[in-house]
Amino acid sequence: MKVITRFAPSPTGYLHIGGLRTALFSYLWAKKNRGAFRLRIEDTDQKREVEGATKHLIHLLHRLGLKPDGDILVQSQRSAAGIYRKQAHELVARGHAYHCYCTPERLEKLRIQHERRKQPSRYDGTCRSLAPDSIREHEQKGTPYVIRLKIPDTTELIEAKDGIHGTVRFDAATLTDAILLKSDGFPTYHLASVVDDHEQHVTHVIRGEEWLPSLPLHTLLYDYFKYQTPQFYHLPLILNPDRSKLSKRQGHVSVEWYLEQGYLKEALINYVAFLGWNPGDDREIFSLAELIKNFELEQINKAGAVFSKDKLDWYNAWYVKNTLAPKPPKELARTLEPFLPEHTDERRIGVFNLFFERIRNLRELAELSGFLRELPDYEPSLLIFKKSTTEKTSSGLAAAERYFHAEAEPWTAITLELGLKKITEEHGLSFGDVFWPVRVALSGLAASPSPTDLAAYLGKKETVVRIGRAVKMLERAE
Repeated sequence: MKVITRFAPSPTGYLHIGGLRTALFSYLWAKKNRGAFRLRIEDTDQKREVEGATKHLIHLLHRLGLKPDGDILVQSQRSAAGIYRKQAHELVARGHAYHCYCTPERLEKLRIQHERRKQPSRYDGTCRSLAPDSIREHEQKGTPYVIRLKIPDTTELIEAKDGIHGTVRFDAATLTDAILLKSDGFPTYHLASVVDDHEQHVTHVIRGEEWLPSLPLHTLLYDYFKYQTPQFYHLPLILNPDRSKLSKRQGHVSVEWYLEQGYLKEALINYVAFLGWNPGDDREIFSLAELIKNFELEQINKAGAVFSKDKLDWYNAWYVKNTLAPKPPKELARTLEPFLPEHTDERRIGVFNLFFERIRNLRELAELSGFLRELPDYEPSLLIFKKSTTEKTSSGLAAAERYFHAEAEPWTAITLELGLKKITEEHGLSFGDVFWPVRVALSGLAASPSPTDLAAYLGKKETVVRIGRAVKMLERAE
């Protein structure tokens, strides 16, 4: 049997971290078994659809390396062709579904009654056993209707199997006759997902735990249609650090936001894979190919997975240092362009080399490197190292100014570092008397990259100007 999985998002906006995990796990399982990973666009809720979301979603999956196989199935197109309507009416003919002519006003009153009684909202079955004459009267009048699933009248529990939660049992008396086909002719999720999973030959349905309550309805539909039931895996919830369900109220939850902030796709994929899954050992770094090789559905945890931005920052910092930094210059500059758009390729790489060991994401490069474009104001006292004096600092800065002003060739960080070390030796000064004030003079900050790295990036002219300014500041302060 060929393994076929699917990712079936609705084009209603951004891709949620939870959606990425569903797509990733579906992709990994398909590829591990040399199967197919399908994409289906569930756009039957036309009111919630966001223009351009489908195109954007497809582009995003390709960007993340999760390229779908085969044609992309779009439910609105299939609905327009009458596919779901035909299947719904087939269930009516078999006695497993029925037309419901209840008005929205009546259903709202019913909902309020249940709410006041603190009961679950359920349809009361008014249209379930309408007399043939009543049905014909509604048809002649053209009364709008929906088609509802007929939950069996039984005192027995409905059983369904899930690969993560095991056998789950539901009391039929607590289930409502769910709508399968809406009055506008569009299917609900229950009908469309079952019909499409069957026609796409899906063998493994991997989706969020929030869909677990729908499993008995879907199990009934597979039985009523006489379809082969796929294997279900309902992934545990992704939680905020306070154990509440992950939501944008407590932080950013869209994949797009993290990419825009400069989180690398490799870091996102690696971290999201660990939200509910682990390889059974202490390894944490996995490429996509390694995830495919090691992924097992049986290793998915039942408990909720906590989303930690700090841990994602750790992953991203690792990938920045170990996979982005070694890339060829052209590829590196292309990756950096959205985050340093005003720079040339050479200057982008220069900024990156100054800061890549201390950043959590690429968006921080612009913030950290602002002093390279414009030196901030700072107090003269910042130039003096805590173990130095004004006199020694002035001497060290003056000697550095003369050195930088001279023909120091080649103008590289290594050459400049050797030159400053020589100054400390010749003038009987410490590193704090020379390197500290030079770094402050070039950055205007208490914490920054090394002075020689800064000087190499700034160039001789700007370096001399900034050192000269610091020398004058100390002279005025004395």
